[in-house]
Formats: sequence, structure tokens, C-alpha cells
Amino acid sequence: MKTVLSRMRSAIQKYDMIKEHDRIAVGISGGKDSMVLLAGLNRLKSFYPIQFEIVGVTLDPMFGGIETDYSDISRFCEDNSIEYVIKRTDIFQVASTTDDNSPCSLCAKLRRGILHNTAIELKCNSVALGHHLDDAAETFFMNLLDGGRVGCFSPKTYLSVKNLTLIRPMIFLYEKEIVRCKNKLELPVVKSKCPVDGHTERAKIKALVRDLEHKYPALRQKIIGAMQKDCVSDWNFTNQAKTVE
Repeated sequence: MKTVLSRMRSAIQKYDMIKEHDRIAVGISGGKDSMVLLAGLNRLKSFYPIQFEIVGVTLDPMFGGIETDYSDISRFCEDNSIEYVIKRTDIFQVASTTDDNSPCSLCAKLRRGILHNTAIELKCNSVALGHHLDDAAETFFMNLLDGGRVGCFSPKTYLSVKNLTLIRPMIFLYEKEIVRCKNKLELPVVKSKCPVDGHTERAKIKALVRDLEHKYPALRQKIIGAMQKDCVSDWNFTNQAKTVE
């Protein structure tokens, strides 16, 4: 947890992610990334010089029309005095009936919209997402190889229409560090029941980046460094959030 807190604090300070008295909705999918994010922010707020609140938010896609069991996460939140909300949705039903060959983009769009609206309902002004350094490198390659453009998600984004700020406090953490933290803290996780889990375009890009790094050591870190140096997708330390209308 020491490494996690150190890297999270570094990202938060460099990108000015948290303001005094922020109320942050933490997106909890139930996977390792979101659970480490939740545990990290909860630990951080106990000693961080800026006061803020967190509330965990889980959107149940209702795979197969069946409610997902998040009782272990609910118990963890209760034991750690974390406010936690589960919202049952029809995301899977809507995404699975699309004419698109891949429902992933529609699913992601639906999840984003519902998460943002739920955050507003909970009187939150910020949303924290569990993307890490590996995710950033993979997104960079996905945009380049699939979309023909140079870009990535931004560390911090302001949504003017929703009056919400999106933050990604774990962008300086490698996935392997998150795995170690999850195992050491014995955090509860809920395995995704998505029928395409592990067979997505991101999974293919993850394998590609892993293979490339055998030939080009520290490739992921070099990508992050290049984005910071060349101000790609607001990765330089400007302390200004990218604004999206």
C-alpha cells in the first residue's frame, strides 16, 4: 500500500486532481483496479492535507438479467466506513441487442453516462476512475493502430455539461503493483461475467504491448514520458483539466 499511496499522491498533486471538500464518486466495477483505487483513496483521505469525501458507486450491468452479487464489496465498505451505492441497470440488455459487431463501445458509453448521472444524484462534483499506467499505454496503441491518431485518455478531464471532473489517480501505477496490493490487502473482487471478457480489442493490444516490451524495455514508461513531454492529451503537468463540452 505504501507504493500505491505514494504514486497516487504524486499523480493527484501533479495534476491537481482533488480540491478542498471535493465529494468523489469512485467507480467500482468490482475488479482489482477499482478496489485498490477505493482502498487507496480511503486510506489517503485519512492523512491528506486536503479534506475530501468518497462514495463507492457500482453499476450492475445485469448480465443475463441476473443481479450480480456484490455482498463482499458491501461488507468491505461497511467495515471501512465507506458510503457505497449499487445501481442495477439494463446496460447488458441494451448493449447486447445492438447491430454493431462489437457491443463494447456502446457498453462503455452507457456506463459512462449512468455513472456521471449517478454521481450528480449523489451530490458528487468529481468521479475517480481506476485506469493505471498499463491502461494508458494500451489506449495509446489502440488509438494509433485502430483509430489512426495519437492520443490517450487525460489524467484529469472537466465535463462542462455535467459540471463534473473526472480524475485517474492511479496513472503512475503499473498493473503488477496493483495486483500485489490487492493480494496483500486481500481485497474482495467480483469476477466479470461479461461474455467477451478477455477477448476484446484491448486484450489483443495488451498482449502486443507485452510482446513489444521484451524487445524494447520500459516501453510503457517511455510512452507515458513522451506524452508528458509533447503534451499529448494533456499529460504534461499544467494543473489544468481538459474540458469536454
